[in-house]
Amino acid sequence: MKIPEDYPMRVYAGWLGKVIGIRLGAPIEGWTYEMIKNTFGELDGYPVSYKNFAADDDSNGPLFFIRALEDCGDIEKFDSQDVANALLNYAPFEHGFFWWGGYGISTEHTAYLNLRNGITAPRSGSIEQNGSAMAEQIGGQIFIDPWGLVAPGNPELAAELAEKAASVTHGGNGVYGGVFIACCISLAFVERNIRTVMEKALKFIPAGCEYTRVVRAVMDFHDRNPEDWRACFAFLYDNFGYDRYPGNCHIIPNAGVIALALLYGRGSYSDTINICNMCGWDTDCNVGNAGCIMGVLVGIEGIDHGKYAVPVNDFLASSSVIGSLNATDLPYGASYFARLGYRLAGQEPPKGWKEILECPMDSCHFEYPTSTHAIRGRSQSRFYIRNTDEKAHTGSRSLKITVFNGGPGQEHCFYKQTYYGPEDFDDSRYDPCFSPLCYPGQTVRMWVLLEPAVNGAEVFARPYIKLGISGEMLRGERVSGAGWKELSITVPAGLSDRVQETGLILSSTTVGPITAYLDDLSYEGQPDYRIDFDREPMAVWNNLHQEVHQFSRLKGHTYLDGSWLSLSCGDFGEMYTGRHDWSNYSFEGVLKPITGGECYLNVRVQGAMRSYAAGFSGGRLVLDKNYYGYDTLCAKDFHLEPGREYKIEVTVCGDLIRVFVDGEKFIEHRDTDSPLLTGSVGVSVRGGSHCLYKGLSVRGSDET
Repeated sequence: MKIPEDYPMRVYAGWLGKVIGIRLGAPIEGWTYEMIKNTFGELDGYPVSYKNFAADDDSNGPLFFIRALEDCGDIEKFDSQDVANALLNYAPFEHGFFWWGGYGISTEHTAYLNLRNGITAPRSGSIEQNGSAMAEQIGGQIFIDPWGLVAPGNPELAAELAEKAASVTHGGNGVYGGVFIACCISLAFVERNIRTVMEKALKFIPAGCEYTRVVRAVMDFHDRNPEDWRACFAFLYDNFGYDRYPGNCHIIPNAGVIALALLYGRGSYSDTINICNMCGWDTDCNVGNAGCIMGVLVGIEGIDHGKYAVPVNDFLASSSVIGSLNATDLPYGASYFARLGYRLAGQEPPKGWKEILECPMDSCHFEYPTSTHAIRGRSQSRFYIRNTDEKAHTGSRSLKITVFNGGPGQEHCFYKQTYYGPEDFDDSRYDPCFSPLCYPGQTVRMWVLLEPAVNGAEVFARPYIKLGISGEMLRGERVSGAGWKELSITVPAGLSDRVQETGLILSSTTVGPITAYLDDLSYEGQPDYRIDFDREPMAVWNNLHQEVHQFSRLKGHTYLDGSWLSLSCGDFGEMYTGRHDWSNYSFEGVLKPITGGECYLNVRVQGAMRSYAAGFSGGRLVLDKNYYGYDTLCAKDFHLEPGREYKIEVTVCGDLIRVFVDGEKFIEHRDTDSPLLTGSVGVSVRGGSHCLYKGLSVRGSDET
């Protein structure tokens, strides 16, 4: 089946619809219908506003589990264990990402520990392993949306993928729910009637299962009472309520709410998500699923942009172990899903989209209508930012920026925020953590078109970078005049600071409006930077969530001790920084072993289960490879003295890895067995060890 021509834009609408739904339902998650009605009366939009919406399990799972399709190597042999590997690789150990309620209490926590202890998928989530109450909680459907987005108009494929994905953590109706939601999303690409979508999706799950029974019951009630959704909810509450099903958050009552909202929403995105939210129970999960289905069904034009999309501003925070993937924009997710969809279908993207899907995913191209790529503004004057098809440097769209009545010489900043901290959020929901998107040594590029000022004033644009620790603004060359102009600025190499913002400054010689168009913002070049731990305090989100700035943490106890980073563990501890897509570089640091003696620098970190580690272990200097478990590739005898400082440098170039201690090369090894060729950097300890680290630096290389 040929993929629809508007496929990428419909994927964007579905992903936007999902994120809006999560944000809509999150503040009242777990509330009853009566609580919502008594508090808000009639909910018709977001219950609360946020500086930025922090991470959520309903977007963490979808964004990271789908990476199994790319990570598995051979997509023809893709199975549930590949999704299990993605769970192990991208989720931190028992913090953030999703609810860690305890073994036998939280379904995902239970499955995660099963996997960690060698129980493979799909047994890890099965009824046989965990019992029906645990296996049939709601998670089987809330993480499933991308498996429908990558199978447009192909519900058979969506069902196959969703069954494999959901079975990692769930069984029985938990899996059937995942299949149903994924098939609804797949069918929404080619069907225009929501009832038809639901009827066809039901064909992919057993006719006699409880999930089918609740959806059919809601359908039948709707046929008899098509005008009153509240009467339908009363019926649902009495016959399929929480009191009838075990566990913390069973899938069946919430499946009924989704079915109700889809039917009584009558094809309206807004009505569907607001009805879904008013019903209560697991609101962010239900509204997120309904929002994705309806987003695909109605497209971008069917979503009230000013009411729902503007507050989101295309930004999505996550809480994986890869910090540079935790501050993405919605076009990133849409493009990633669409690229996988074309790959699964064996089809080439249409002209224009092919270039976008092949370029770095965090480039700002503005080709999705209404998208902003999370560009923000700061000015003493009023301003307006919107996506437009009026002008474009490449493709057909750009970002139009209008400043109203700025003063002469006044600077107006419009930027991509490249690093986030606790001050950027209202809460610590699902414990996000971040690594910068841009680094010292790299060049920021963008294209700008300045409209002539109506009052004859001269208008200027210049690129800038704002550093996060010092707060310093670095300004590039100022330009003016007609036509598209390329702006670029390089972050000085060797800085011990983090890049906080990258963007452009607009100004004018007189009072009056300024209009500019921004397109094709990207980062290129190699990193060259260092981290001085005595330059800033810990990132304190709350008493229980404190992080070292720029680092994500898999496991272990960490804090800052003067100029040193301290990392200790009871079994193992690891933390990472840098970008996930770095290739060839040198990573060095000073290690001071305190106890235990198993301490390392990590390179080519692709997650918790894929990296290299070079360091000290049991009287040896070792180079280990973590590929779903550590194995030693090479080792040299080495006498370690606790309390002494050692400078370790690890260089990676293609499949060649070199390890130096105090300037002397000890190890040179080629990994010819499926080498890890990209990844970030990190530090780690094992065997109950405690180590101090300082002087960490990264220097990228163009060598191949």
